[in-house]
Amino acid sequence: MWRLLKISNKKSPSDKKLISAIQTIGGFTPKNLELYRLATRHSSVLKENGDGYKENNERLEYLGDAILGAAVADFLFKKFPYKSEGFLTEIRSRIVNRESLNLLARKIGIGNIVQYDQKNVQLQQVILGNTLEAIVGAIYLDRGYSSVKKFVIKKLIVPNYDLDELVSTQSNFKSRVIEWSQREGKEVRFEIVDIKKGKIHKEFTAQVFVDNEVTGTGYGNSKKKAEQDAAYKTCIKLNILKDLQ
Repeated sequence: MWRLLKISNKKSPSDKKLISAIQTIGGFTPKNLELYRLATRHSSVLKENGDGYKENNERLEYLGDAILGAAVADFLFKKFPYKSEGFLTEIRSRIVNRESLNLLARKIGIGNIVQYDQKNVQLQQVILGNTLEAIVGAIYLDRGYSSVKKFVIKKLIVPNYDLDELVSTQSNFKSRVIEWSQREGKEVRFEIVDIKKGKIHKEFTAQVFVDNEVTGTGYGNSKKKAEQDAAYKTCIKLNILKDLQ
């Protein structure tokens, strides 16, 4: 009986790889490894459990998105005690937007452990950031809010974002794109491509075109904010900023 138990508890090579990756990424050993297996499994490689439910990381991604946003908001609230709600919201959005999370996830090595259908090229544009959110959700369930907040601050924000640079450039992204295009000899233009009328205000959608190719899509309740958001995403995509270096 003892020998059978010992054999059943033996870690597979894939489990050992996952444990090692979580130790490197998070600085801790997972307690419940199944949470991290699930967090790194995309719906394109569904695995059906014994009850017929097809398991993937979408629920953990949903949870992690909320927990990540809360942890970043908590950090910024204390970091900038005299700044307005609008300021805090803008800085948080710079940190947790899709492009930033994709770059960050690639940098910390999540691409080495995510499971997905690699034939689907479109997935490669979003899969890493989504998996990072799912891992945040897994850490929360595995170790609690204090641990996940520590992970977000010490492993994600502090080593990878220059907050002073982020704050000082938050309203200058459009000019940075224009300056970059002039240096590189590129043609750039900004267009408002959609306007949705809400009950209280309008939502504008802006796009940045570099040599007639869309490089960033942004949203805001004014044309200026939508263009700034699109410009920021262009800066991230083209590595114009150095915030994640």
